Amino acid sequence: MKSIRTLSVFAAFALSAAIAHAQPAPKLLVVDMAKLYDSHYRTDEQNSKLRTDEQKAQEEIEKMNKDGNVLVEEYKTLSDQSNNPALTSDAKAKSQIDAQKKLEEIQRKKNEISTFAQNTQRSLQQRLQTFRSMMLEEISKTATEVAKRKGATLLLDKAGPTLIGVSNVIYADTAYEITDEVMKEINKDRPAVSAVADPAPAAASSPEAPKITVPGVSSKN
Repeated sequence: MKSIRTLSVFAAFALSAAIAHAQPAPKLLVVDMAKLYDSHYRTDEQNSKLRTDEQKAQEEIEKMNKDGNVLVEEYKTLSDQSNNPALTSDAKAKSQIDAQKKLEEIQRKKNEISTFAQNTQRSLQQRLQTFRSMMLEEISKTATEVAKRKGATLLLDKAGPTLIGVSNVIYADTAYEITDEVMKEINKDRPAVSAVADPAPAAASSPEAPKITVPGVSSKN
């Protein structure tokens, strides 16, 4: 009876060893998602569009600023009239009232410029974030397909930093990296003539809002 139990134990160990041996060894591959995103031809095109729209917004702000400075000149004229000794008291009072109204109009113009710049920044940033999320999802699918074709059981992104700011992959033999292969795959449909500008990522920064300065009056913005 004891020998039967012993044989059963040996048989269980043998079966476990056979199952473990039958499972394929894990195969790890690495990819650089940041490099793939930056090198995608559609990323170049999107960055170019964002820079163009940012420039258009800046031109619009400059136009609004010129209109604001016209108001400033009108305010200066009214302010000078209110201090003109040659005018009657009623004329001076009217100039003072008109100057105050012009000052309020100037403030509204400054607020308009500030609001426009902030809305433009939010819009550009949202467009960039939406595009980036879409592209990373698309690139991830392609990278996964390439990894599966190569028999990988796990694909790691070496670009993403950890909580302490270092790469998730400290070291990987180049033989296990498929970034270049995925890059060829994602750019295989690149147009013959692509609207590629500066390859640097778009920052979606806020267009600069020029200042409207009123002499003798402190800015509220």
